[in-house]
Amino acid sequence: MTYLDTFILGLLQGLTEFLPVSSSGHLVIMGSILGVSEPGGTFEIILHLGSLLAIFILFRKKISVLIQALFNSSMKKERLIIGYLFIGTIPAIVAVLLFKDFFENSFTNPLLASSMLFVTGFILLSTRIKNNGTKEILLVSAIIIGIGQAFAIIPGISRSGTTISIGMLLGLKPSEAAEYSFLLVIPAILGAVVLKFNELVNIDTALVGQYGFGLLVTFISSMFAVYAVLALIKKGKFEYFAYYCFAVGAFGLYLFV
Repeated sequence: MTYLDTFILGLLQGLTEFLPVSSSGHLVIMGSILGVSEPGGTFEIILHLGSLLAIFILFRKKISVLIQALFNSSMKKERLIIGYLFIGTIPAIVAVLLFKDFFENSFTNPLLASSMLFVTGFILLSTRIKNNGTKEILLVSAIIIGIGQAFAIIPGISRSGTTISIGMLLGLKPSEAAEYSFLLVIPAILGAVVLKFNELVNIDTALVGQYGFGLLVTFISSMFAVYAVLALIKKGKFEYFAYYCFAVGAFGLYLFV
């Protein structure tokens, strides 16, 4: 894998982790085109850490409040949010434990990733049904959003697109659905880091430079992507990403069928 490959994959991860177009789907498809066999393993976790760093910085005030709530019993609303974030992560954990081999094999299947991009497209289009929610996140909605995130482990199904869309369909305010989705990525990525911890601490030292470069590229592009999603949601143009997913999915099917 060259530094150019690292730059392309890092850029894709950063943009597509938060843009509702499936980062894993793009990594699988582009990895196959570039002939890089790594995007489904340790390298992808490294890139996800770049996205996680962007969330820590962009939502530092919100995260700081949530951390304070851990030590302040009077901050009940914030404590509920923390609970919902962990509850929303449980379905993905269960899915990985039960179907680990399936998920790992799916990261070497560009045809599957291309097909699932059509699923993402239809999920995004579904938000046309309900765009002006007024509800706040509750236990039931946290569970349903968490189940959606579990399905989004499959490459091609966008995690952010699925979780934000479900939140909107459940009646959440679009901006709150987006914020919750971005915060939900924290335990999800940390969980993936735990599962891959042995591989991460045993990275080939010859690849440290490339991996660090990929993390930096992902971090910068992730910052841009979050701003873009929040701006488009405010303008009511979230479902426009569906057409992009259809186009990339069709291109992938053309290449790999």
